[in-house]
Amino acid sequence: MAHLRSRRRLALAVPVVLSLTASLGFLPSAASAAPAAESAAQSADAPTLAYVVNTRLDHRTIASVQKAIAEAGGTVVVTYDRIGVIVVHSANPDFGRQMRAVPGVQSAGATRTAPLSPSGTTDEGAAQYLSKAEAVKAEQASAGDSEPLEADQWDLRAIGADQAAKINPGSRNVTVGVIDTGVDDTHPDIAPNFSPSQSANCVSGKADTTYGSWRPVDADHYHGTHVAGEIAAARNGIGVAGVAPGVKVAGITVAQPDAGQLFYPESVVCAFVFAADHGVEITNNSYYVDPWLYNCLDDPDQRAIVDAVNRAQLYAQGKGTLNVAAAGNSNDDLDSDAIVDDSSPDDGTAVTRTIDPHKCFDVPTQLPGVVTVSAVGVKGAKSYYSSYGDGVIDVAAPGGDKYQIPDTPSKNGRILSTMPNNQYAFLQGTSMATPHVAAVAALLKSAHPQATPAQLQALLKAEADNPGCPAEPYDGNGDGVVDATCAGGKRVNGFYGFGVVNALRAVK
Repeated sequence: MAHLRSRRRLALAVPVVLSLTASLGFLPSAASAAPAAESAAQSADAPTLAYVVNTRLDHRTIASVQKAIAEAGGTVVVTYDRIGVIVVHSANPDFGRQMRAVPGVQSAGATRTAPLSPSGTTDEGAAQYLSKAEAVKAEQASAGDSEPLEADQWDLRAIGADQAAKINPGSRNVTVGVIDTGVDDTHPDIAPNFSPSQSANCVSGKADTTYGSWRPVDADHYHGTHVAGEIAAARNGIGVAGVAPGVKVAGITVAQPDAGQLFYPESVVCAFVFAADHGVEITNNSYYVDPWLYNCLDDPDQRAIVDAVNRAQLYAQGKGTLNVAAAGNSNDDLDSDAIVDDSSPDDGTAVTRTIDPHKCFDVPTQLPGVVTVSAVGVKGAKSYYSSYGDGVIDVAAPGGDKYQIPDTPSKNGRILSTMPNNQYAFLQGTSMATPHVAAVAALLKSAHPQATPAQLQALLKAEADNPGCPAEPYDGNGDGVVDATCAGGKRVNGFYGFGVVNALRAVK
C-alpha cells in the first residue's frame, strides 16, 4: 500500500465537534468565501504555503477572522463555516503566528513545509500485475459460479465474503467513499457500482465536481482504484469480486497529481465534508495525512492540522458517516511510550525525532470515533509490516503478507484487485486491510440502515473473530528476531483489536 497506509442533521455536528476535540486535548473548534486580495504584508519573493485557520463557529467570528487573514497577507481558498475551518494561501512567513494571535482563532498553522505545488506515497513492495496470459489461464480454470480471478482472492474466503455475497451482496442505498488517489470508474469491475454524484476532486481543498475529476491523473495513481475494487468490484463475470459487490462506491481524490502523491490536510478536510454533505455512509481512509507521519500537539502547525482534520471527520460522523482508517505500515506500537519517526516531513528534508504516540497522532487513524484497522495475512497472523497497539486497533482484516503464502494458483500472499486501464494487480498493506473493513461495514449498514456510526462500529467488533495473541514470540518475517509484542487478551488485544472482521456473520 502506499505510505497511504487514506451526517445527517447539521444540528448534531457542533456539539459533537466540541465534545470530542476536547478528548484529544486541543482547542475545540461550506460555504465558500470570496478570495481576499493580497496585502502589503505578503512578500513577493517568499514561498507561498497553504494554511488552515480554525475558529470559533459563530459567523461574526469567522467574518472577523477572514478580514484579519487578508490584512496578514492571506488569500482565502475556501471557508468551511460549519466546522470553523478556513483554508488559506499566504507568502507571509509569519502568517501562522499572526493568525494565532487573532481573537476567535483556536489554532492555525501551515499544512506543509514545502511551497505550493509538490509531492509521496511509498508502497509496501511494488504492485505485482497479473499478465494477460495469467488472466486468461485463470478465467479458463474458474468455476462457473465465481469470478474469473477469484481463485487468487484468498482474502474473500478468509472472511466469508464469497458466501456472504450469496446471502446479501449489499444495498444500492449504501455508498463507500474512497478518499484516495482517484478511482478509475471506467474499469469494467467498478463501473456498475460507481456513483458519480457522490464523487469529486478535493486536491485544492475545495471540491471540484466536474465530471471525471475523481479519476486518477495517470496509471501511477493506482492506489484508489485498487481499494475501490476490494470494496465493491461487481460480480459480473469479469475479473475479481469485491467484499460488498452490491453496494455503491465513490471516489474522492485527495492525492497531489505529481509523482509524490501527497495527501495534504486541506484536501482531506474537503473530502470528509464533501462525503458528509453527499450522503456517503462510510469513508475508506487508506493513508496518513502528509507531511507528518505523526502530528504532535506541542507544535502549532501540527496541532492545527489535527484540529482541522478532526473537525471535518467529526462533522462527517455527526451526519451519519462511519470513517475507517489504516493503522499504518511501520510495524509501530501505537500504544508504546516512544516511537522513532525518521520520515517526516515527507515534503521536504526529513528529521529524526522520537514521539509519544499518546500525544502525537497518526491522522486520521487515531482520531476519536475512527475505526482503526490492522492487517493480517492468509494464515490469520498479523502482517509483518502492520502497526498495532493495545487500545488503538479496533479490528483487523486481510491486507496481505508476502511471507504468508496461500494455496492459490498464483501462490501470492498479497491482495488481488482492480487497477487503472482495466488491469489487475497484487498489493499488500494496511491500505488493503482497511477496504475489507469498510466493505463489511457497508454490509452491516445494508442490514441495519438506521445504525449510527457508533452502532456500526459496535457491530463490526461484535462480528469479528479474535485469534488472540500468538502463543510464540512474534517473528513476522521469519528471521529469528522478535518483531513485535502483542498485549491484551483473547477478547481484545493490540494485534487484532476485537478481531478479524467476518462478512458472512455481518449478513446473517
